[in-house]
Amino acid sequence: VQLVESGGGLVQPGGSLRLSCAASGFTFSTYDMKWYRQAPGKERELVATVTSAGGITRYADSVKGRFTISRDNVKNTVYLQMNTLKPEDTAVYYCSAGLFGIRYWGQGTQVTVSS
Repeated sequence: VQLVESGGGLVQPGGSLRLSCAASGFTFSTYDMKWYRQAPGKERELVATVTSAGGITRYADSVKGRFTISRDNVKNTVYLQMNTLKPEDTAVYYCSAGLFGIRYWGQGTQVTVSS
């Protein structure tokens, strides 16, 4: 099983980034997918969720209206479009796949929002 995140980097406040997470080694289309983040000194936080078929999405209040999670079950990839980024969005972002108590994690990608 592999989850490989990409797309992180340094961006100015108000800017945008699109994170990708490429999955392999399991039946991607049957798993709910989530994006988490962890800032230095803070606990890991659930940012966004998309159900296996992509019909339902959920967001943390802190990112609602600014972030969009989506998935492509042909490309086995989940995305996180992040707009209007703020310094408090700075964190390592992790994608995660879950099904019936099984959870897989990626290695994370750093997002830094700073001028």
